[in-house]
Amino acid sequence: MALKVDISFGELLDKITILQIKSERISDAAKLQNVHHEMELLQSIWEKSDEVKIDIKFEIYELKSINEKLWDIEDAIRDKELKKEFDDKFIELARAVYVTNDKRADFKRKINVKLNSELVEEKSYADYQ
Repeated sequence: MALKVDISFGELLDKITILQIKSERISDAAKLQNVHHEMELLQSIWEKSDEVKIDIKFEIYELKSINEKLWDIEDAIRDKELKKEFDDKFIELARAVYVTNDKRADFKRKINVKLNSELVEEKSYADYQ
């Protein structure tokens, strides 16, 4: 069974880019089968939308790049956690998670605005910069 829910274009394209990254980085065949299945379903939904005609290649490229960076940060911080190395590098990586997630949210918002999405994700964190 699958659920059908309304989501913003930014959220849909974010999910697709994450699935693309998983398809490139996961080697387990059973996991890849699930990843490819979900990616095909979501890609099909995107390709059937009228908004697919709007040029957002740059935004999608940037969103995927940000998600790749986030993946690398998460891998590195988990390695530190496993080794119980809670040093300056660990703190730097932990901070990089929310900084990178904020960049990700910005690009999802840009996509939503450019595609005139009915739904737009909002964040309400305190400004730290």
